[in-house]
Amino acid sequence: MSHISIRFNKSRGQPGKGTPDHVWRVFVDKQEYLFKHFKLNVPSISEKEQLSDDWNIACDGVLVIDKETSTAVINPLL
Repeated sequence: MSHISIRFNKSRGQPGKGTPDHVWRVFVDKQEYLFKHFKLNVPSISEKEQLSDDWNIACDGVLVIDKETSTAVINPLL
């Protein structure tokens, strides 16, 4: 199980930041992924980044990547 943070992608469409449709940045264990959609199957909370004014949706779970729909699915650890 990992701590996962989800943030709106303010830089979408710029080089290295996905297409304009990749509106979500998902951080798992310091690795960043870009998605068009996300689905939470676990409880979530809001959290503020310590060194910035950015806010995240935060949860603990397991990331499953649906490449066909560019969706991050966060499931509980079974």
